[in-house]
Amino acid sequence: MTTALIYLVVMVLVAAVVFLLASLVFGRGEELAPLPPGASPTRLPADELTAADVRDLKFQQVFRGYKMTEVDWALDRLATEVERLRARVAELESARDPA
Repeated sequence: MTTALIYLVVMVLVAAVVFLLASLVFGRGEELAPLPPGASPTRLPADELTAADVRDLKFQQVFRGYKMTEVDWALDRLATEVERLRARVAELESARDPA
């Protein structure tokens, strides 16, 4: 009977140590409120992107790299800006050509 009691006490102590160690490593289990669908903490200005904005762009890191939705959002914003600038360049070049 005492052997079973000793095993039980040791098991409880080991479980407590594992729990405390996991709590220290992984935090207290608090979670932030989820972002609304389509939202991203990655920031880019609403207008006029600059090279510095792109260089300062940071993404959340997840287990195997960066958060895919944030990268897709940033690439979409950059593609839109490139299209807008190319259209403006084409407009200015066509206005410059006399023919």
